[in-house]
Amino acid sequence: MAMGRNVMRAVRVFEFGGPEVLKLMTDVSVPVPKENQVLIKVHACGINPVETYIRSGTHAKKPALPYTPGSDVAGVIEGVGEHVTAFKKGDAVFTLGTVSGGYAEYTVASVDTVFSLPDKLDFKQGAAIGIPYFTAYHALFQKASAKAGETVLVHGASGGVGMAACQMARAYGLKVLGTAGTEEGMNLILKNGAHKAFNHRKKDYITRVKEFAGAEGIDVVIEMLANVNLANDLQLLSSGGRVMIVGSRGPIEINPRDTMLKESSIRGISLFSATKEEMRECAASLLAGVEAGWLKPVIGPQYPMEKVADAHKDIIHSQGALGKMVLVIR
Repeated sequence: MAMGRNVMRAVRVFEFGGPEVLKLMTDVSVPVPKENQVLIKVHACGINPVETYIRSGTHAKKPALPYTPGSDVAGVIEGVGEHVTAFKKGDAVFTLGTVSGGYAEYTVASVDTVFSLPDKLDFKQGAAIGIPYFTAYHALFQKASAKAGETVLVHGASGGVGMAACQMARAYGLKVLGTAGTEEGMNLILKNGAHKAFNHRKKDYITRVKEFAGAEGIDVVIEMLANVNLANDLQLLSSGGRVMIVGSRGPIEINPRDTMLKESSIRGISLFSATKEEMRECAASLLAGVEAGWLKPVIGPQYPMEKVADAHKDIIHSQGALGKMVLVIR
């Protein structure tokens, strides 16, 4: 980027639609940080499924057009707005949100969504923390009230949120079961917190989960694809068991009676609805996790900005996730 011209490369969306509406522009103005904001030179940006739903226009959250997607960036502070004292130019940081969008060479973020990047993590790992780890903590502990000694089943455990849930559930003393769609994915989750892995492409995998869990059942299910799995999840639950819906791509028919005898519950999860107090708690726990060594983002497919449309296709249609997908900016 030529700083003298104050323009940068950024991905812009001018209309809602398929991945083809993601346009890489070379003449986007570099944003200017306002009060309590910072300007970040972006090195990497995490790619999250929710960004595909927003881009398609099917999500409840619809930004004004045109916009730049992306919330989870890692990079270096380039400048600060008024009243910012926590950061200075040159500081390595990661974010849980941006004001101007993360699929760009530079982004502006509110200072309360910016955190110092620990020395133990590189920029790609920093870009993998935001939505995945905050969502996993929010689901497991703030909404499901998971406790040490309980059993958790993480569906789609080889993706960003799933891997985060496995790592932290193991660190907090839960018995961790995970599902993945490939042998590689199963091996990956076993290395990242899962006590037992199941292939969710096998027809009998639900039976195997039931057999492994035993008569007591599953206390908490972290569900990434509720439109496929929810009816089965209810059959797996323990008395008082909880299903946390992190992701769903359509409707599903369930029998409410399946919740009655066990007094089980189904709860939707959205990080957008978390309170500031909840977010502060998440941040404190996750930064402690980095120090303790259990928070280790696993980086999967990496894409240059020119291939962003491919990334949006792959995150929805790939045969099986293998770590966190990231956009590499520089």
